This record gives sequence, C-alpha cells and structure tokens, in this order.
Amino acid sequence: MGRNQKPTRTMSRRPNNRRGGGQGRPRNTTPHRSARQAPASKPVLTLDEPVRLNRFIASTGTCSRREADDLIAKGLVKVNGDVVTQMGTKVSRKDRVEVNGKRVVPADREYILLNKPKDTITTTDDEKGRTSVLDLLPQDEFGTLGLFPVGRLDRHTTGALLLTNDGDLAHRLMHPSYGVSKEYLVYTEKPVSDEDLVKLGRGIELEDGLAKADRVSYLEGDQQALVMSIHEGRNRQVRRMIEALDNAVKTLDRVRYAGLSTRGIRKGKWRRLSRKEVTALYRSVKL
Repeated sequence: MGRNQKPTRTMSRRPNNRRGGGQGRPRNTTPHRSARQAPASKPVLTLDEPVRLNRFIASTGTCSRREADDLIAKGLVKVNGDVVTQMGTKVSRKDRVEVNGKRVVPADREYILLNKPKDTITTTDDEKGRTSVLDLLPQDEFGTLGLFPVGRLDRHTTGALLLTNDGDLAHRLMHPSYGVSKEYLVYTEKPVSDEDLVKLGRGIELEDGLAKADRVSYLEGDQQALVMSIHEGRNRQVRRMIEALDNAVKTLDRVRYAGLSTRGIRKGKWRRLSRKEVTALYRSVKL
C-alpha cells in the first residue's frame, strides 16, 4: 500500500501472510481542538430533581453505582445523619450524604483525554514522589474535582489516557465485558515475521491464558512497526505478547482508546472531550 492511501482500510484487515499486507497509518478521526478552547464537559447528572442514592454517590466520583449499592447495603452510607440501607432512597443536592464517615458532594463531570508522556505514573499520586498523570493538569482548575485515570498505562508506555470523575462510566469502560478497543503503535527490537504476525492474531499463550490481537498489521511495510488493537486490559499484555515471540518492544504508544484518538495532542498535553464524544462513550457501554 502506498503512503498516500487512506489508512482506514489498513485497520479493517485481519493478519495475513503477505509481506507488507494491510500496511498504513492508523486512522485518526477525532477533531483537534485546543484544550483551552474546548468547552467544559457539562455534568451528565444535574441534580435539579431528586435521584436515587446510588446514582448520587456515583456522581461524586467515589465509586460506580454498583459499588455504591454495596456500600448502602453494608450500612456505610448516611443521609442527613441517618444510616440508609434502602436502595430506592432518593436524594438531591441539598441533602448531606456521607460515605464511610466522609461527606461526599457531586462534582461537575469532567472528561479529559491526555496524551501521556513517558516517565509518568498512572495513579492519582505516588509515594515515591514521581510525576503522576494528574500532575500534568493545572491544579487550580482540576485539583478539587476528584479526577482519576481510567485504567493504566505503564511508566514507559505513552498515549491515550482518559481522566474523569465519572465513576459509572469509568467502571464500565474498564470492565472486560464491554470490550473497549485499544489501539497501539508498537515498535519492536527485531523484525516481526509474517508467521509471527499471524500468531498475534490467532493467539499466543501467556502465563495468564491465551491473548490475541483483534487486528494487527505492519505499518507501511515496516516489519518492526505494528498497528495492534486489543480489547482486553491485562497487565503489560502487548509487551508480553511480543516477548513471547522472542522479541521485545522498543516503544509502545496507545494511539486510540474507546474511539478517542490522540491526533493533534502533543505528548504531555490534553483536551476536554466534546459532549458528542461523551455521549458516544455512554452509548458504547450501554449507559
């Protein structure tokens, strides 16, 4: 495939045994918008009317609705000073809600797409003082909103990382049953043979079970550059799959997560999602 051909078709192909088959750059369709110019994501839950208690708790970023149900059942939730165990209880913004003895309040929902750079930790903080992905956001704007990363990228992996305080959405995006797609650009130490490319698509046995790529192809005929999509979220999965081929990953960049592309976002920079993108995420996980 020539360099000027649209890469959309590249990613639709399954692994094949033709050298250079299905090459092309991964398609990026997310519109670029300056982070400062992007509109703030509006709260999905306005609380203008009373809502179920589990939904209220999830709106604070504390946990998902399912996890909130467990907390309620265990008697760990108070409303206006009284323990509540009735699942159907409704509350509004004026009510005082406590979880595990601490008051929780709804926060405006924020949805941030970060292009994670190397040498950053995908945690809310780090006891060793290393740079966290949240350190890349202005603290005066986001420091009190309870943002957290959806899933993890290891310290040396770069690319698309969603940050939010939407517990329900995050829980579903990370749950394996929803099969959220993750697309990587993988550069390897040694060339990957046509035979090994097929193995990646058919499945490779790892210590925690069979792992396979949903789609994989060479990038523009380069056998040391792969475009690989997976939907599982196992620890270091892509790296371990390549290592199982007696090879190693030189660089690993996640270029797309749940349909969100890092196109136009420099490493270490971010942008807010549009309302249309947030709606698409909700629909993708049946919220």
